Amino acid sequence: MLRIEDITYAIAGRRLFEEARATIPAGHKVGVVGRNGTGKTTLFRLIRGELALEGGRIALPTRARIGGVAQEAPATQDSLLDTVLAADTERAALLSEQTDDPARIAEIQMRLADIDAWSAEARAASILKGLGFDEAAQARPCSDFSGGWRMRVALAGVLFAQPDLLLLDEPTNYLDLEGALWLESYLTRYPHTVLVISHDRGLLNRAVGAILHLEDRKLTLYQGGYDTFARARAEKLALAESEAKKQEARRAHLQSYVDRFRYKADKARQAQSRIKALARMQPITSPQEAALRAFTFPEPEQLSPPIVALDGAAVGYGDRTVLSRLSLRIDQDDRIALLGRNGEGKSTLSKLLAGRLIKSEGRLTTSSKLRVGYFAQHQVDELRVEESPIDHLRRLRPGETPAKLRARLAGFSLTADQADMKVGKLSGGQKARLSLLIATIDAPHMLILDEPTNHLDIESREALVEALTAYTGAVILVSHDMHLLELVADRLWLVKDGAVTQYDDDLDTYRAGLLGGEDRGASGRGGKSKKAPRADLVALRSDLRRCEERLEKLSDMHAKLQKRLADQTLYEDARQAELEQWNRKFAEVEDGIARAEALWIEAQERLDAALNI
Repeated sequence: MLRIEDITYAIAGRRLFEEARATIPAGHKVGVVGRNGTGKTTLFRLIRGELALEGGRIALPTRARIGGVAQEAPATQDSLLDTVLAADTERAALLSEQTDDPARIAEIQMRLADIDAWSAEARAASILKGLGFDEAAQARPCSDFSGGWRMRVALAGVLFAQPDLLLLDEPTNYLDLEGALWLESYLTRYPHTVLVISHDRGLLNRAVGAILHLEDRKLTLYQGGYDTFARARAEKLALAESEAKKQEARRAHLQSYVDRFRYKADKARQAQSRIKALARMQPITSPQEAALRAFTFPEPEQLSPPIVALDGAAVGYGDRTVLSRLSLRIDQDDRIALLGRNGEGKSTLSKLLAGRLIKSEGRLTTSSKLRVGYFAQHQVDELRVEESPIDHLRRLRPGETPAKLRARLAGFSLTADQADMKVGKLSGGQKARLSLLIATIDAPHMLILDEPTNHLDIESREALVEALTAYTGAVILVSHDMHLLELVADRLWLVKDGAVTQYDDDLDTYRAGLLGGEDRGASGRGGKSKKAPRADLVALRSDLRRCEERLEKLSDMHAKLQKRLADQTLYEDARQAELEQWNRKFAEVEDGIARAEALWIEAQERLDAALNI
């Protein structure tokens, strides 16, 4: 059991924890959430004993082992498998111990059996495979791999060592979708206590049984996944707001009495009594709530379809072909998610579509006016750390006024202070916002996003979903964030074995296939789908989206007409003809809304039926 008892801690005079407390029972899986900067990572450092508390204490069982991923695995000549095996220091020490004492030999053998040492190699290999390393990669030295891949090796090591308390800080940031889904599944089966800081809503719903929320320097434990927490949180906020309003009304009433009678002799005593009552009232404030961090994508003009077409195209690097026989079409209203294991070519296809790679054969046809926006995680790292965000925009828009440049930054929730701050001092989320702004500044007709949610908090991810939903260009998504993919994508392409094919099932089926050890549902692969063909599902989803758009437009028109009809001057005798015209329009719109709602219900029922065949 982990006990956090009335802890207090501050950094540079800023209080992060003030008599905060929580109890985590042994074996529980807990997601740690809170606004960026509230102290989640600091909490982990306090638990590990890397920082000294100012007050309170953190208690763990005696000899409890704490594990986490602090940095990437070193670039040594040891193989990945040996690196992971070495992470279990007890096993390594027992195997290397030299002794002639029969009693000690018996103790060693007994302990090795207790910790299941003889299956260690198979367990380590299984973890590495789940995180994206095949058998050949497992035999290669760590020095062959980049920092991001060595972070995966470090994660594999701590999972293999199975500490009593596992602390994971944004573990999916350096995983692809397949690795993230595998980790979710692994954590649900992990035999000990887990605390995981994450902004991945899917992981927080499927892999944990409780949410530890850090806010206002306090810790609150909610039972259930993230969606359950969000509902309870909304109810708490509504109650706090209601109580705050009631208190404000009582305060105003008392203050009014004091203002009227404090200087009247016959009422002075009562007035003084109310002054004391006002002083005793403890202010009820709504808990701090992170404002929705909006993204404002500029609107592109409409182009004739298709905006991109590939016919027998191939692409690769030098003499090595990665993808071939590409025959694909993209229209401006497409929302496409690229699926496939790491290394199959998702980023290669993204770069081809973005014009960062040249086809080696076949045809690639694009609209003559096509503008493409491209965001990849490495671009965040390529921002000029000694320059400010406004410096970056000034290079792109030298003719725009400072006020216009700042307005652009504000549209991506970068404040006036952050606009002038050196990029090197910005948080990861702020850098990602700047990179997204740069990618969309030309109002692209097609936006290609390769892992856009890394470093974005949950509120920012929700804002990104809203922005992409409203965006009128094509979207190509590569992401480990299932929540983002489910809400944005309506077409799925599987990148596998050097080809790109439409995926014939939904994301839940893809997830189940990955966890079952196979990719299923590609056109012409793995047998006949149990659900409606993908082309039918695409058409049904497109119909539903058109119904939703039609209903939204009619609802907007209805609201405007209501406002127009509320104009009292319309009801003057001289304007009777105009009033009748507005009333006719209002009736037509109401009739249109009724028909649109019926069509929307029918479209939703057809899609539901197709998904459940």
